[in-house]
Amino acid sequence: MAPRSHATARQVRLGTELRRLREAAGLKAREVAELLNSTSAQISQVELGLSGASEERVRRLAAHYACTDAELIDALVAMATDRTRGWWEEYRGVLPSVFQDTAEIEHHATFLREVAITHVPGLLQTADYARAVYTYVHPGLPESELTPRVEHRQMRRAVIESADPTPYETLIHECALRIHVGDRRTSASQLRLILDEIERGHVTVRVIPLAQHGFGGAGISMMYAGGPVRRLDTGLRDAPTGVAFVDAEAQLEQLRALFLRMREASLEPAASRDFIHCLTKES
Repeated sequence: MAPRSHATARQVRLGTELRRLREAAGLKAREVAELLNSTSAQISQVELGLSGASEERVRRLAAHYACTDAELIDALVAMATDRTRGWWEEYRGVLPSVFQDTAEIEHHATFLREVAITHVPGLLQTADYARAVYTYVHPGLPESELTPRVEHRQMRRAVIESADPTPYETLIHECALRIHVGDRRTSASQLRLILDEIERGHVTVRVIPLAQHGFGGAGISMMYAGGPVRRLDTGLRDAPTGVAFVDAEAQLEQLRALFLRMREASLEPAASRDFIHCLTKES
């Protein structure tokens, strides 16, 4: 089978986990290739996400690596054999790959947690708000590129608005709620949408008030996506070059702890709802 020209974040993650299992077993790619009657190049392609792996191959690799975590093995098999072609594939070649990777990770997440300081989270943005953000960040972006970005951001909301929504909790700083992105009408509509989502029970929103003492997380923006097993969780952090995907266990543990610490600085959901309701009267 010819190698893929492009590996998605999910395919790369599968390869990464197989590599980690191999390294934990103290085996080199050459040694594994000999066991499977394969080549080092083929093993490397699988570990880079550039080649697929069948259920049989994943289970054989796990056996050679002496992995006894049945839940992890089943989860890796599910990743390897998943043939889902999600709505985000329609944007491949139209938008940068990080757009599709983010949507795919959200789609497969067992839960989502997010921290937003300066902007309303993408999953809660109205079309007008998203358009205002993209227009400001990318001035001069032609309509042929701007419209797909806005559409993609709106389509992402399916994970929290479907018949079986993914549990989603977000911490939004008061700054993000008060900053007028676009005109006053856009900001007011944005606040009402957040309230509507809260009332539908689709999301849990907690506000970090501006007056909160001892809050040093103003530079933090992140999403945390739960995997089928804890080891397969994924963190998404804003980086100078775009979104950075985090999957190293030590870094994931830092993100888990950071989210909990920031949650302690936020208002309870009911108080947050009332807080946002008061803001709508001011807007």
